[in-house]
Amino acid sequence: MRIEILRGDITTRRVDAIVNAANSSLLGGGGVDGAIHRAAGTELLEACRELRRTQLQDGLPVGDAAATPAFRLPARWVIHTVGPNRHAGQTDPALLASCFRQSLRVAAGLGARSIAFPAISAGIYGWDAGQVAEVAFDAVRSFSSSASASGAEDSPLELVEFVLFSEETTAVFRAVFNSSPKGDS
Repeated sequence: MRIEILRGDITTRRVDAIVNAANSSLLGGGGVDGAIHRAAGTELLEACRELRRTQLQDGLPVGDAAATPAFRLPARWVIHTVGPNRHAGQTDPALLASCFRQSLRVAAGLGARSIAFPAISAGIYGWDAGQVAEVAFDAVRSFSSSASASGAEDSPLELVEFVLFSEETTAVFRAVFNSSPKGDS
């Protein structure tokens, strides 16, 4: 599985799935969540409302993931995940890792070959970008290793992008990636 780090706007990525750093309600918000909802159009909000009515009446739990079509985005799907909020006392890195793992699992289940992630929880949720990068890369590598061990046909994922809005966060992700023992994945 190839990992790429890009500075840019995740809503413009031509990948099979983009990951939305959503809130539990799935009804839109600020930051990446708001940008994705604006770019996808009102159909995304309706699809999220339907998820809430049918499968997620109590909202999407922290660390879990669910998919909707991407509507007006160049991607095929939006995978919504709720990152832990440090300001609310959610400081367990396992919750953050679960966001990445569950998003990859959902993407693989959809047959996605490519996926783009933002820096989940690194914005308003107060996590350090370096820690997010470490957790994210570990989760991707672990997912890739387990998929390889169980047979390549189990996961069609070939490309994982980290699409970061600021130059500062992009530089942090690149530094963490290049300093990791498997920085050439």
